[in-house]
Amino acid sequence: MEPQVADRPEKSRYEILADADGDGDGDGTETAGFAEYHLSEGEIAFVHTEIDPRFGGRGLGGLLARDALDDARARGLSVLPYCPFIRGWIGKNPEYADLVPEARRARFGL
Repeated sequence: MEPQVADRPEKSRYEILADADGDGDGDGTETAGFAEYHLSEGEIAFVHTEIDPRFGGRGLGGLLARDALDDARARGLSVLPYCPFIRGWIGKNPEYADLVPEARRARFGL
């Protein structure tokens, strides 16, 4: 099973699900990590991102960031990247910097 990202609004976070046993059949699917957020009128503030160490080195953090930011774009939300991981990911992928309001980019070093 390919990793999948899903919004869990009841938990205020995006979760990434991945195959824990590594055989690809999906029977060992677990929550491998999450990006926690606070949602307000027209804005989503990312505050914490975490990948379980057992899933490290698979690029799941980047996939989680990309899918969460793509969803924010599709929903027309401005992004406030308080989380250092999300902020760093945007810095490495400048095509996502437009999601951060121009007047607030300097505050985030973008």
